[in-house]
Amino acid sequence: MAVKLGVNIDHIATIREARKIREPDPVAAAVLAELAGCHGITAHLREDRRHIQDRDIRLLRGMVTTHLNMEMAPSPEMVQFALDLHPDMATLVPENRLEITTEGGLNVAAKAEELSQAIAKLKQNDILVSVFIDPESSQVKAAKKVGADFVEFHTGKYSNAYDMGDSREVESELSAIQDMTLLAHKYGLRINAGHGLNYRNVGPIAAIPHIEELNIGHSIIGRAALVGMERAVKEMLEAIRRADS
Repeated sequence: MAVKLGVNIDHIATIREARKIREPDPVAAAVLAELAGCHGITAHLREDRRHIQDRDIRLLRGMVTTHLNMEMAPSPEMVQFALDLHPDMATLVPENRLEITTEGGLNVAAKAEELSQAIAKLKQNDILVSVFIDPESSQVKAAKKVGADFVEFHTGKYSNAYDMGDSREVESELSAIQDMTLLAHKYGLRINAGHGLNYRNVGPIAAIPHIEELNIGHSIIGRAALVGMERAVKEMLEAIRRADS
């Protein structure tokens, strides 16, 4: 099964919010990404609204023709927003107002009761639920326990090691992701992955059996600033296909 590409369009909104004007439009970016052949659109509605705004995500719900993955904190406000919006998938992530980007996976094991309740509400409304976790056995087991449909493995440590040229750490992190993918599959969980993936390092992750979709944002948006959205998405799709062949 070929690995799919979900394009995270948050950083189009980041550019817009730097000037607090109307452009560039993340909804237009999502349309261009779909026309280029991506398989889904991801957008993170943060509680601090630093990039994607309520209006963006509502417009995306009406415009996206592939599938819409709403990243969100597992807070009562965000759960209710998702219930009203009804995205195809809700990916539960940790949030820290001081962070530049998501710094690690959600500690599902430590928040099992809270997450079980949020996940049950979302699933009762036919919303698939993914939890964004570090590749650790305790978190995979907890994801199964709380009723998640998917896990999305945080690939940040792998990506950082790759970019630093630390081959030993790359192999260690890649091995952990491979092992935890097998464990998640054994438990009947479906698997996505993402964070920090780019055109140089995506291949080994895309080659891991049972991973269904890679969610990639910053690298694609950065490339799009130079060559356009369509070409940037197609180049990432080709990088993924090379790993599959």
